[in-house]
Amino acid sequence: MNDGVLRQVAALPALPPDELRTLWRELFGSEPPPYNKSFLARRLGYRLQELALGGLAPASAAKLDEMADEIEKTGSIKVRRAAAAPVVGARLVRDWQGEMHEVAVLSVGYEYRGRVFKSLSAIARTITGTRWNGPAFFGLRSGGGAS
Repeated sequence: MNDGVLRQVAALPALPPDELRTLWRELFGSEPPPYNKSFLARRLGYRLQELALGGLAPASAAKLDEMADEIEKTGSIKVRRAAAAPVVGARLVRDWQGEMHEVAVLSVGYEYRGRVFKSLSAIARTITGTRWNGPAFFGLRSGGGAS
């Protein structure tokens, strides 16, 4: 990143509120919001970096616009977070009905008792005989994992 931009961003918290408001008018072309000095400094820091390095990627901006439209229509939005996949080489251990079950995380799936499975859910089904959310069964997400 440009050293000049870094120096400007680092200097923002030390500026008096009046100077922050003046800088806001210069960078945004509008009156600053009536928020505290800390907010103004953080937002101005982002704006300085945005102007120097570019803004959001077009795909990110489009996704945010889509989310804003949904909020306007429905008053809320459902956000799904992808579960973090376990790291290759990790071992997942689960006690089920007094028996220990160990799963190795591979780059191509999961190994359980010498067999390779595509998903943790398939392994959980093999162990329990019923359908389970695999990551929840192995304690990687809330909903019934290992204790």
